[in-house]
Amino acid sequence: MKDITVEELKSRLSRAESLNLIDVRETWEYDEFNIGAQNLPLSGFMSFMPQLEELKDEEVIVHCKMGGRSMQAAALLEQMGFKNVKNVVGGIDEWKAKFPK
Repeated sequence: MKDITVEELKSRLSRAESLNLIDVRETWEYDEFNIGAQNLPLSGFMSFMPQLEELKDEEVIVHCKMGGRSMQAAALLEQMGFKNVKNVVGGIDEWKAKFPK
């Protein structure tokens, strides 16, 4: 797995790139603040694998609150054969620190 910084992600989102962006935080965390990712909580992550299968050969970017859960999810994706998985370093906490509203 590779890392991506919040600055790189923000830049790509600002350019309106089409990204496979997954937020693995719990739904209540996502509801409080999100950056438009698909919410697939780590607590049930394996149940989402069938719907993610078509992304195996595409870039998939995973984030959470601080980077720990997304690292676990990224490792699971790689174990399942995903070729291009990136973990957002620092997660939403880093995003909020760098890009306050």
